[in-house]
Amino acid sequence: MSAESKKAHNFIQSLIEDAVANGEHTGQVVTRFPPEPNGYLHVGHAKSICLNFGIAETFAGECNLRFDDTNPEKESQEYIDAIKKDVEWLGYTWAGDARYASDYFDAIYYFAEELIEKGKAYVCALSADEMAEYRGSLKEPGRNSPHRERPAEESLKLFRDMRDGKYENGELVLRAKIDMASPNMNMRDPILYRIRYAEHHQTGDKWCIYPMYDFTHPISDAMEGVTHSLCTLEFEDHRPLYDWVLDNITAPCQPRQIEFARLNLNYTITSKRKLRRLVDEHLVDSWDDPRMPTISGMRRRGYTPESLRTFCDMIGVNKAGGTVDMGMLEFAIREDLNTRAPRAMCVMRPLKVTLTNYPADKTETLVLPVHPQNPDMGQREVTWSQTLYIDREDFIEEVPRKWKRLAPDQAVRLRGGYVMTCKEVVRDANGEIVELRCEYDPSTLGVNPEGYKPNGVVHWVSESDSVGCDINLYDRLFNHESPDSDKEGDMVDHINPQSLVVLEGARVERSLATPRTDLPYQFEREGYFFCDQELTAKAGKPVFNRTVTLRDSWGK
Repeated sequence: MSAESKKAHNFIQSLIEDAVANGEHTGQVVTRFPPEPNGYLHVGHAKSICLNFGIAETFAGECNLRFDDTNPEKESQEYIDAIKKDVEWLGYTWAGDARYASDYFDAIYYFAEELIEKGKAYVCALSADEMAEYRGSLKEPGRNSPHRERPAEESLKLFRDMRDGKYENGELVLRAKIDMASPNMNMRDPILYRIRYAEHHQTGDKWCIYPMYDFTHPISDAMEGVTHSLCTLEFEDHRPLYDWVLDNITAPCQPRQIEFARLNLNYTITSKRKLRRLVDEHLVDSWDDPRMPTISGMRRRGYTPESLRTFCDMIGVNKAGGTVDMGMLEFAIREDLNTRAPRAMCVMRPLKVTLTNYPADKTETLVLPVHPQNPDMGQREVTWSQTLYIDREDFIEEVPRKWKRLAPDQAVRLRGGYVMTCKEVVRDANGEIVELRCEYDPSTLGVNPEGYKPNGVVHWVSESDSVGCDINLYDRLFNHESPDSDKEGDMVDHINPQSLVVLEGARVERSLATPRTDLPYQFEREGYFFCDQELTAKAGKPVFNRTVTLRDSWGK
């Protein structure tokens, strides 16, 4: 067993180890990741991906990627392609070709006929409202449908007529014959098939009847030889139906369903239906908007696959529900990027600085480390000249207590460069500060000045050797810990108005004129930033998305 698998040890791994030890399980472990292609994957799916593929890796088994494509009205090839890309980006390879539940539609139909012939299923003509009335409640048992005792031959004929397009949507359904008095509502003669006239992205118009998920899921698992079907806790009450289906058909094998707690993250929505609403109502730009908790959104924001896998390992796998603090996810990305991200300087709100005692026709090349703790990453060059830019927020006229940046008649060190002192503040006709005139101390490159102490360190760029760029300051999309828990309001009422602040006219070191696209940079003193390739191509200049701040300020 690998060191990684030991680190990620969880109760599911323990169950499988025990089953192997006592002979209950022999042979290869086979898991599957079965997303519905009706939206983009989100951070909750990342946990399921890491678990299913991780368990397979731990036991030298296989994990299948299978699309649960039983609802063609809400599915598309766009979602299929996005899901494949996300799984691969996270660093996992599925066994063989991607699979689809629709691959098994012929077999699923055959097993439905088998249940009818065994007297275990029947065609029902109750309307949806009538079916809900007959179903009963948690306190009252249901009532048998008047069609429950149809002869098997009649149900079989009706089912074939449904398949052949002789009935309209909603006219008939196929139901399992189990127990209308069961305390488990899922066992009260659940629907197995319904009529849907919809073009399917894989099977075209071959079918006008489609199996329900609870019927498709166990059969698809069995057809693939899945040994352990790992599901989130909401499927725990569905497990008896999962087992019932396999017990009553000639299934090629009997997978074991095991449930674990889904990932709930504060300040976040992880319902695909609600995420779709954000997209459809243009409250975000797209499914891959960097504010979205989708894997593609986090990738565009600069999250790394390593950080997401670390996060999933940190939160663990258990049976208990609960909500994970967003700070843990942000901690995981900071920890990863702190060791790997190259450093650079970016002045987001440029304020001109003129060094009055530095020659206008002179420049110097200063050498700075790419990463101060990792000399193997090499060095970078920046240009010192008479005209520089610092961040407007690094200068103040009325000095507050504990101010550690630039002020009139005070000195600061420019990162990797000289110490300078502010001598004059220049304003425009409206009274706005447009320039600082400063003097630099030529004896302070790499050494402390004599007779005075700089009031901190600020970052900077040269006017002549920096590049214009735009900055997208992304923050949490919601400013409420549980944005969809407000029963009186709407989740959109809790959208953070500062979730995106666009800064145009920022400036970065010239080395970032063509930024790397595989890893974010740490903009010194500001945070981690990732080049948005799509927006950069449109803007004709670098556009950087803030991945995460240097420190967590939400708890402050």
